[in-house]
Amino acid sequence: MAASIYHARSNSLPSRSHPFFSDFDQYFCRLKANSEATSSSISLKLHGLQDLHDCVDKLLLLPTLAQEKNEKCVNELLDGSLRVLDLCSTAKDALVQIKEFTQELQSILRRRGDMKLTSEIKKYLTSRKAARKAIKKALANSKAKKLNNDHESVAILASILKEVEAISLTVFESLLYFISGAKAQSKLSGWSFVSKLTHHKRVASEEGETESNEFAMVDAALLSLIDHKMSVADVQNKLKNLELCIQDFDEGLECLSRLLIKTRVSLLNVLNN
Repeated sequence: MAASIYHARSNSLPSRSHPFFSDFDQYFCRLKANSEATSSSISLKLHGLQDLHDCVDKLLLLPTLAQEKNEKCVNELLDGSLRVLDLCSTAKDALVQIKEFTQELQSILRRRGDMKLTSEIKKYLTSRKAARKAIKKALANSKAKKLNNDHESVAILASILKEVEAISLTVFESLLYFISGAKAQSKLSGWSFVSKLTHHKRVASEEGETESNEFAMVDAALLSLIDHKMSVADVQNKLKNLELCIQDFDEGLECLSRLLIKTRVSLLNVLNN
């Protein structure tokens, strides 16, 4: 893969044998590896993105982008960074909303507030519908503009940054599909070096299933509870699992959000200097 991404040479960049590029290779390979859509695998992808964007931060300290500054190219990178940030913000907002509802539901279940429970479940399911709508809109916006990644004309550093953008969008899309409980698309056309990251199989919400979608399982469990087909204890366990999942995702997104903002500021500095 390194030969494909780094075939263009720049005197301002270290040689391909430099550990700097080895790190990029390693992180790209990890993020491009196919995996089942589970909370643990997505969490690993988010941590992998953190490592990748740490590398980007170091890359932007090199003088190459400023020396080969192309205003159109930098503007495209800025647009791309905004698309990634938008998906990150959409995911964070959805998780905050779901977390609030799950905490309220757990409180009601502990108090055995049966009269309020049905009403709160309906509110939760309504909020999930609104979240899916927001996620669908964010995903559509992220795909509205295809990346122009012609490696014969784009400088090497900018080319790497475009690949980082592409793989970041893919991971965030995978996360958003998971949050919505929907099956992710298997391929995002037009992104040259990104293989099928998100060939997801949505696992049915059966008891005892270890690789499952905590969001979808809670949706199904609450409907079953209304129909008296599931015990309160089972629903409480699923809500606790979802809360842990949300906490894990939220921690990863918070760190990524800071890194993405830092990258955007660095690109703005390149454009303005």
